Amino acid sequence: MIITRTPFRISFCGGGSDLPAFYEKNGGCVLSTSIDKYMYLSVHPSFRKEDTILKYSKTEIRKNLWEIEHRYFKMILQKMDIHGVEITSTADIPAGTGLGSSSAFTVGLLHSLHSYKGKFVSKEQLAKEACQVEILDLKEPIGKQDQYAAAYGGLNFYTFNRDGSVFVEPVLMETEAKKDLERSLMLFYTGTIRSASSILSEQSANLHQSEEKEKNLKEMCLLTKELCHALQKGEIHRMGEILDESWQLKRTLASGISNSVLDEAYEAALKAGAVGGKLLGAGGGGFFLLYVPETTQEKVREALKLPEIPWRFDQQGSAIIYVGTKPHTIRSQAVKQEPEL
Repeated sequence: MIITRTPFRISFCGGGSDLPAFYEKNGGCVLSTSIDKYMYLSVHPSFRKEDTILKYSKTEIRKNLWEIEHRYFKMILQKMDIHGVEITSTADIPAGTGLGSSSAFTVGLLHSLHSYKGKFVSKEQLAKEACQVEILDLKEPIGKQDQYAAAYGGLNFYTFNRDGSVFVEPVLMETEAKKDLERSLMLFYTGTIRSASSILSEQSANLHQSEEKEKNLKEMCLLTKELCHALQKGEIHRMGEILDESWQLKRTLASGISNSVLDEAYEAALKAGAVGGKLLGAGGGGFFLLYVPETTQEKVREALKLPEIPWRFDQQGSAIIYVGTKPHTIRSQAVKQEPEL
């Protein structure tokens, strides 16, 4: 058996500049961190070697890979020519909440199956293969930041080059400054989930059609670079200010990014003492990330009355957390002991 653990991520600034519609023309950048909320995947030989068993929100038992309903399982198992396995996926956070769950699943599944075949893969290869699966094979209208965050882990500045390559640079902070930053960031669940695909599809189309929206995203990239420099100098208070500036720009990029209910919640948080924040991922629901000084955090909790999710920085990225021996002998004995019909 192989078990992998792959982190979800929080994107601070620059989201949207990792879409091909933008970075192929302008280049893009994102500052994000992986967090201690994870996607877990286990894989081992199925008891009946002719069956491929998949357990997620439902259970599929298939003799032919073409019959698999789950698009990601189907694509990856076919590409890697793997069958006769049992795969189970579980996660700390539900999908559709802006934490990069689909890419964490893709990276984790690729990592699990490569390991199952006895092959070591680098973080760079995992990220590239996940981008290939999601963006090119499955035609998802998404960017590249989530795959890289899931594979690499840590607090990083990502540069998306016009030729499609990606540079990954760790954001170097003093230990105490990083702890202060962690203590000042609060995560609240809005209670709604959404499909990022429709929002990102509209956003990509808008970038082709509107110079103003492209200009706003360019400004977000400048803010991303400014935030990176500020954090490395220990100026963590700039996080709240830049989150707010960036959020105001992001709200203009597509119609579904926010709505009146979410806007009211954000304003209530600001009035209670939050310096700034944003909806994570494509927007439209999921999680609010807020920068709040510790002295006013209780007031923000009272103002929002939303579930708060405690979290910490993750440093490792996608990792193999268990390796067991393939039970070939056990399987063959079990098959031999089956009664003849």
